[in-house]
Amino acid sequence: MGHQILLNIIIAVVWMFLNNNWSPQQFIVGYLIGILLIYLLRRFWPNDFYLRKLWSVILLLLLFLSELFKSSITVIGQIIRPKLNVRPGIFAYTTELKSDWEITVLSCLICLTPGTLTLEVSREGQTLYIHAMDIEDVEELSNQIRGTFERAIKEVTRT
Repeated sequence: MGHQILLNIIIAVVWMFLNNNWSPQQFIVGYLIGILLIYLLRRFWPNDFYLRKLWSVILLLLLFLSELFKSSITVIGQIIRPKLNVRPGIFAYTTELKSDWEITVLSCLICLTPGTLTLEVSREGQTLYIHAMDIEDVEELSNQIRGTFERAIKEVTRT
């Protein structure tokens, strides 16, 4: 992926040289031409086309921001209520993620979302122990994590 981005930038700079015009508009045109060339030659690269991976990263970021906003509203709603109505608890979440990087990203996303906190990761790395501020149904919460964060992480890290 990094090689493709670097090649795309080089193509954009060469395009600016060929046109003898160092404006941002010419760089963008050269960058778009580079995207087209790299896309047409994608079968010669060992990795997938880099814009697909970049798009998956952007979607993961948007998913995180969406979950951050929703959980922040929920936590604020719990705080301003006159009577605290929460059922805190700790549950074990078994993940399908394999690499240490994937599990670390999942753990960080869980920790950054208000109302949840990853307490520990098991030695084998497949089980996360998570504290949640309000647990109605452990299965529902596990399915929510699996269907949002875990699925998006797989799209970013796996081809």
